[in-house]
Amino acid sequence: MGRKNSTCKGEDKVIQPGGEVIAAEGDSVTLSCTFEISSTGIPFLFWYKQEVNSYPKYMLKRFSTTKENAPEFNEDRFAAKLKGKSVPLTIQNLNVTDSAVYYCALSSLSVSVSSSNGSVS
Repeated sequence: MGRKNSTCKGEDKVIQPGGEVIAAEGDSVTLSCTFEISSTGIPFLFWYKQEVNSYPKYMLKRFSTTKENAPEFNEDRFAAKLKGKSVPLTIQNLNVTDSAVYYCALSSLSVSVSSSNGSVS
């Protein structure tokens, strides 16, 4: 019988450059996010938007070939693709309401399979 353990290990991390991105209305911007996970981890990546005096709002998640956007963050304007150890967020046709802090977050799943002859992690 196999078993799955969902854990976030200390070596899992997200690297997101700091600083402001300045662009004009109607332009497109790409915000970068890279990550590191343990060799056995399976990454789930998330983007959140936090406006002034508000809480972070879930925008989208990416896992392997699966993608999901929250209804208010239409994929035509808010796109992200998991590429290796990166999941950049592209916002197209910028408008004033896009002014916010954007966070990339990582969750990883570690899978362990056990058998009567030993185990594989």
